[in-house]
Amino acid sequence: MKALLSKTPGGPEALVLEDVDSPTPGDGDVVVDVKAIGVNYPDVLIIQDKYQFKPERPFSPGGEISGTVSAVGKGVTNVKVGDRVMGSTGWGGMAEQIAVDAGRVRKFPESMSYEEAAALLMTYGTSYYALKDRGNCKPGETLLVLGAAGGVGLAAVELGKAMGMTVIAAASSQDKVDLCLEKGADKGLVYDRGPLDRDQQKEFSNKIKELGGGGVDVIYDGVGGDYAEPALRAMNWDGRFLVIGFPAGIPKMPLNLTLLKSCNIVGVFWGAAVARDPKANEQNVKELFEMYESGKIKPHVSNTYPLDKAADAITELMERRAKGKVVVTV
Repeated sequence: MKALLSKTPGGPEALVLEDVDSPTPGDGDVVVDVKAIGVNYPDVLIIQDKYQFKPERPFSPGGEISGTVSAVGKGVTNVKVGDRVMGSTGWGGMAEQIAVDAGRVRKFPESMSYEEAAALLMTYGTSYYALKDRGNCKPGETLLVLGAAGGVGLAAVELGKAMGMTVIAAASSQDKVDLCLEKGADKGLVYDRGPLDRDQQKEFSNKIKELGGGGVDVIYDGVGGDYAEPALRAMNWDGRFLVIGFPAGIPKMPLNLTLLKSCNIVGVFWGAAVARDPKANEQNVKELFEMYESGKIKPHVSNTYPLDKAADAITELMERRAKGKVVVTV
């Protein structure tokens, strides 16, 4: 079978497509014939050895897959050969087949395509855990989403609306903001591409306050960098600042602002939360499937690439050109 391999640390240009041995299932494992792979920001980091996990090389990037079960190992009861499944694999997904612990895959609704299934779990799982479990979001509150046109950002826009919030979508171009408005955002804000000087940061903060009617209750920060502090300065009393990711860099926050606003800065690490409390995650996924089937959420797949062009898919994400989700198809 063919697999996209990381043999040395580097960018997408260092990845190579090669023939490798087909996997066989061990006890408790399943082999999935991969149909689609969701591309996520951890793919950008893991191939450069900048992610919190560093798998032994050679390995394939791709932590989110959908496909059909082609073989099952001893003791597997949750799925059978022929089932359509989606899975969160960490890495290894950018290949024609993958062997994975059966506990990491699940069946998905018949109404959902393979591409949508590969685009749902990590982005909507992260964003729902952030808003529901870490942000304790309530109907009527105002939510600001930074990086709102990206995979997790657009999921947060949809979920915020589904949860009854007023959503302000902030992104780096008008076409990205327009997409967010189409997906249900109430208001949009185009911010300058960083780095931002102090005057630009102050202007950004003032725009947030203006759109939020004085401030916002919850900030979903999937950008970091120079955008984090001015957003925090626009926080309402008892607000929650959700830390999602740092494509613009890891910010340094003045903690006196948390005292003055009596607000919280809250870390969001969905993958670790799934491992620590799988029952809570199962309930969240159940609710996400219900929202999908009722039409409240729908993954936006903006671009697809074949497996031999998967490095280009990762590049699109790395260069922050993606809107919604980029998917590799097999």
